[in-house]
Amino acid sequence: MNRQHERNEIEEQRSNCGENTALESEYAASEKMHRRKGWRLIAIILGACVMLSACGNSNSITSEQAEQQSKEQTTNTNEASENTHQEENSGTEVSAIITPDNFIDTLMNGSKDAIYSQMSPELKEALTLEQFKTSADQFLEGVTSFDLVVDAKVNDITEFAWKDQTGTKGIQAYFTEANQIEGLLIQPLESHEDTDQKLTKTEFQFPMKGEWYVFWGGNDVMSNYHYEHETQRYALDIIRTKETFSYNGDPKVNENYYAFGEPLYAAADGTVVDIKNDIPDNIPGVMNPEQPAGNNVVIDHGNGDYSITAHIKEGSVAVKKRG
Repeated sequence: MNRQHERNEIEEQRSNCGENTALESEYAASEKMHRRKGWRLIAIILGACVMLSACGNSNSITSEQAEQQSKEQTTNTNEASENTHQEENSGTEVSAIITPDNFIDTLMNGSKDAIYSQMSPELKEALTLEQFKTSADQFLEGVTSFDLVVDAKVNDITEFAWKDQTGTKGIQAYFTEANQIEGLLIQPLESHEDTDQKLTKTEFQFPMKGEWYVFWGGNDVMSNYHYEHETQRYALDIIRTKETFSYNGDPKVNENYYAFGEPLYAAADGTVVDIKNDIPDNIPGVMNPEQPAGNNVVIDHGNGDYSITAHIKEGSVAVKKRG
């Protein structure tokens, strides 16, 4: 997407939802299914995407699932006790600290027990050691190497992402400063070369002033979770950070986010064709499934190009729908 062209629509809006400020250009987003917030997300993916969430947003579970988890946790406790006894007798195989620098080598050639031992309690509840080993071994079949493609730190969590030598498999891991693994995502990758290289006829410019951080953005799911959804494929999620933090104080308070209340601008000339301005602001970390884009402005830029600026602060939209 080109980012030039002087605008004559400079109507200010205000961003909402703390760090969920987003600009979604060319395609209007119909829904937002995943969020990076919470970080405690694990997915071991073999052919299809199976998401196991341990964050506060996904707390629904059936009684049968609860019973099954209880059984698994009991089994895991026994296995963990047995494994601990074996490790004590065999020379503490999992004693080595797993860091981002040795994570891939350990995953491919070393002890998966060591990796599992550094997972957060929430991840261990979501995935047993044996499930992790089996899924990882199957996923790594045919892989000879990984290249680091993402190294980004926000809010005391550092995200690392790697692609394999074919570009068809990817791994994302989230480490705390103490090297606890807060999140792990292993997934197949697909590309859409027919549209990845296309540019809009409209020349867009950045919709904020000053220095901002593109939290999600890029032409693959490793750098942009939107990419797997056709109507959101080239969307950007934009936040403001100071010293690698997107907020200061209680993360549950919108006003504590540096992006909250900052002015937004039209990314290019055009006609406002739709507005939502009366949706209550989300509590950070809590989604609104009925209105996932929140308050937003949709602009027709001509030439078949549309943009949607989403997650705007309630009641702050300054433009009006034409006609």
